[in-house]
Amino acid sequence: MDRIWTAEEARSLMPQVRRLVDEIIAIRADLAELGHDLRGGGRSPLGGLAEAKAMEARVAEVLGWFDERQIEIKGIAPVLVDFPAVLDGVSVRLCWIEGETDLGWYHRTDLGFPGRRRLL
Repeated sequence: MDRIWTAEEARSLMPQVRRLVDEIIAIRADLAELGHDLRGGGRSPLGGLAEAKAMEARVAEVLGWFDERQIEIKGIAPVLVDFPAVLDGVSVRLCWIEGETDLGWYHRTDLGFPGRRRLL
């Protein structure tokens, strides 16, 4: 059965979501720097191929946390999180993007991010 979230349920998870997203953001930056350094000269203060693989594995583990809870990650640069929900009988996604302080938006499932509206 597909998980349907209420706004209250989704908001209650936001502290944990934000902690995990902060971790993804830090790893994303480290991977970008590490990859650039390795391509440019073969060395990086962040490590080598083994460290890059470990970072990628951690991102996959964090993304698995979202998947286990049927929370959708629509992108990681920027991180975009959708909670499947129903508002007034319509399938929607409660929508949060990195940098926002609260879960305050939704969009119809069939419209996606361009159809975002304020969550009342």
